[in-house]
Amino acid sequence: MSSLTITDVIENFELLDDWEDRYRYLIELGKTLEPLPDEARTTTNKVQGCVSQVWLVTQWRGGRAAFQCDSDAFIVRGLLAILVAVYSGHTASEILAIDALEVFRELQLQEHLTPQRSNGLKSFVERIRADARQVLVTT
Repeated sequence: MSSLTITDVIENFELLDDWEDRYRYLIELGKTLEPLPDEARTTTNKVQGCVSQVWLVTQWRGGRAAFQCDSDAFIVRGLLAILVAVYSGHTASEILAIDALEVFRELQLQEHLTPQRSNGLKSFVERIRADARQVLVTT
């Protein structure tokens, strides 16, 4: 997933006029996520506030974030792949300055998500931000 940038995602979305094509693209994006090992599917790694099962592992390498995440829902995996593209490789301070939900508005995804998925998306973003805040407090 590391080679995919948010710029790539935005450009690809702009090429797709039909929302069914965009949903198929989201599902394809989700397939690019590395599988999350079973041992990482813990209560601690589970993102609360998501209707689907969602897990997140944040690692800091050289002060920059790397993520492993997974979901049991195909569309949600695609949304997670977009968030990984948005946040990967950034420092904790940079993560706190990024408005990932603005990216979803730019992609016009917000208006095409159910309220439950929108809430889950916000929960996932907040979990990433909480991990970033925790790093800033402990360093």
